[in-house]
Amino acid sequence: MKTHSIGIIMNGVTGRMGKNQHLIRSILAIRKQGGVKVSDSEIIMPDPILVGRNENKLKELAALGTGIQWSTDLDGLLSDPKYSIYFDAQTTLRRVESVSKAIAAGKHIYCEKPTAETTTEAIKLAELAEKKGVKNGAVQDKLWLPGLRRLKYLIDNGFFGEILSVRGEFGYWVFEGEHEPLQRPSWNYRKADGGGIMVDMLCHWRYVIDNLFGPVTSLSCVGATHIPTRWDENGKPYTCDTDDAAYATIMTKSGILCQFNSSWCTRVNRDELFEMHVDGTKGSAVAGLRKVKTQSRVSTPRAVWNPDIESPITYRDWWQSVPENETYDNAFKVQWELFLRHVVLGDPFRWTLREAAKGVQFAELGLESWKKRAWVDVPEL
Repeated sequence: MKTHSIGIIMNGVTGRMGKNQHLIRSILAIRKQGGVKVSDSEIIMPDPILVGRNENKLKELAALGTGIQWSTDLDGLLSDPKYSIYFDAQTTLRRVESVSKAIAAGKHIYCEKPTAETTTEAIKLAELAEKKGVKNGAVQDKLWLPGLRRLKYLIDNGFFGEILSVRGEFGYWVFEGEHEPLQRPSWNYRKADGGGIMVDMLCHWRYVIDNLFGPVTSLSCVGATHIPTRWDENGKPYTCDTDDAAYATIMTKSGILCQFNSSWCTRVNRDELFEMHVDGTKGSAVAGLRKVKTQSRVSTPRAVWNPDIESPITYRDWWQSVPENETYDNAFKVQWELFLRHVVLGDPFRWTLREAAKGVQFAELGLESWKKRAWVDVPEL
């Protein structure tokens, strides 16, 4: 068996997302399954080293897998030829400096979104990587969720006819931290620390819309700070000075109208924490993170507006679940495997730092629209 062992510097995996999705459910899972299978006689095996500032946390994480190393010396690792990939899951404020150093050291780059605080910085990172000739990618995990993959299958097979509109609902109630423990880090609600739901979620909605429904051309967005005071990890109250909800209307190049609501201040009355309702001339679908329901034109009940009587139709009964004929792996893990194949074998990988810059641009334009209370155009990057 030919094994391509590839060293990966993993920075920022002490955080929630880096630990759970990237280390445990992606890299350690790939190692446990025996690597990324290229053929019956060839595999790619990731060889990670964890880097950060907290030695105790790094030791605990390294103990989750066999033979996992750790270090607090990022500069030393960047000079080590054993490690050819640099992965960054730090907070956004630290990302540009670290990724830039990794590019200068000739490392291939894979990192979380947003890749930078500003569009200018995000484009600069992409240009640095392109000029250096290193392979690069950014996490766009939603594209590999089972629900969105099944939705893409419907689109590709012409189920909808002409797609007319899309309505996306994302969010849940994040406890304030006073009476119930908070589920998200407190920095999410402080502007100076890179917080805000627009910065966090509009990056996602940009690549979801671009890849499923076509390039975006304009948007109108309104944000809100619904809860002005929260309690941090130490139980101390603090003032929230950035958006905890965002309500966006988006137009695509082909004229599809999309509405995406994102909120950390809503109580869930949906089957899943994220759902998209897609309407077309021949059918409609509701896609969640995992499941998809459809209603075709020929099975659409005749609805008549009459608020004076109980509805004679139980509308949910007229929807049909899309068969789960295929089992899909963890979305983060799937993209990791594609990136590893890209680095080792040269397979195509189009989810680059330049693509990620579009998400940063989208978040910036959402904030601009909110400030101006106006539609803004989305320039091509």
